[in-house]
Amino acid sequence: MEPAWAHYVSWDGQRPMTEPEQGQAQDVSIEAFLDGDVTATAGSAGPILDVRSPAEFAQGHIPGALNLPLFSDAERAAVGTAYKQQGRQQALQLGLEAVGPRLAAMASELQCLASNGGALRIHCWRGGLRSRSVAWLAGLQQLPVRLLAGGYKAYRRWALELVALPWPLLVLGGRTGTGKTDLLLELERRGSAVVDLEGLANHRGSSFGGLGLGEQPSTEHFENRLAWSLWKLRGQGPVWVEAESAQVGRCRIPQPFWTQMRAAPVLEIERPLAQRVEQLVAVYGSQGEEPLRLATERIARRLGPQRTAAALAAIEAHDWAGACRQMLDYYDRCYDHDLASREQAARERLNLGLSSVAEAAELLLGAAARHA
Repeated sequence: MEPAWAHYVSWDGQRPMTEPEQGQAQDVSIEAFLDGDVTATAGSAGPILDVRSPAEFAQGHIPGALNLPLFSDAERAAVGTAYKQQGRQQALQLGLEAVGPRLAAMASELQCLASNGGALRIHCWRGGLRSRSVAWLAGLQQLPVRLLAGGYKAYRRWALELVALPWPLLVLGGRTGTGKTDLLLELERRGSAVVDLEGLANHRGSSFGGLGLGEQPSTEHFENRLAWSLWKLRGQGPVWVEAESAQVGRCRIPQPFWTQMRAAPVLEIERPLAQRVEQLVAVYGSQGEEPLRLATERIARRLGPQRTAAALAAIEAHDWAGACRQMLDYYDRCYDHDLASREQAARERLNLGLSSVAEAAELLLGAAARHA
């Protein structure tokens, strides 16, 4: 016998929906879903629960969401195959057999997740049977639920449209080692609107940029993170962003946003060479010989044989500063070429000298006012 919720939706969420008798799950727009419980007071938003399989969640998800999979990856594949080859009824039966033994544990988990107040915000791929099933289970326990209309697929469409909107960008440029990321974080601490692309991509943007940082997100999830950052900054300006190439590690910046970055005003900071080397040694010197050697070898063709040999010899001798100096000439030429290829946007150079991060942030804020 089908459960009470089974006839309300199809597996793909395409069939018109009505509310089940129990659960009273409410479909809400993406904005209402992200901002929280639309019926409660501000600050009482409940958790976002993504009930897709672990592999779907790993590929990309709404930032901050928790994965509460209705099916494992193998179960999802089996149910999908049954649906295509044998029809809805057989797929439903297979799904019930997989989920049935876990219902009690899932009900307890929903109770725990709802204990801090606010409605449970639940979604699956397209707002179909998976999210409705979990909403039904929560409703049996009288837990308030909000369902994302259109599911994660609708969120992805919304995220890409949001990123493509015009944003009041102000680009922070500067050669490698000038401490741009530290300055962005200081500006953010002071209340400025900042999008930290390298933080979102978990990568510093060069051949050495992934050292010590762990795995990067997929490009899909990087786009989700970018959209979420911009959503939080809506109505603010200017929005500071660091000058980057089209890719940050393996994460590609969405083309519409990249185009805006290329046309935005640039504040280009300058630091003495010795300070830049010191900054790079502080960031990368702790990584050790082997990771630095491998990263150097990856760009050997671009460095050229003489610089590569000199850099590798310095690394072998644990002369981190010497290795940095061999590579800075290459990175400086790359940066200068990239900056020269930008559209004719406003560009201002700021020589920060030996100023502290706090002092440099004050100078940047003053310069930003001139470009408002």
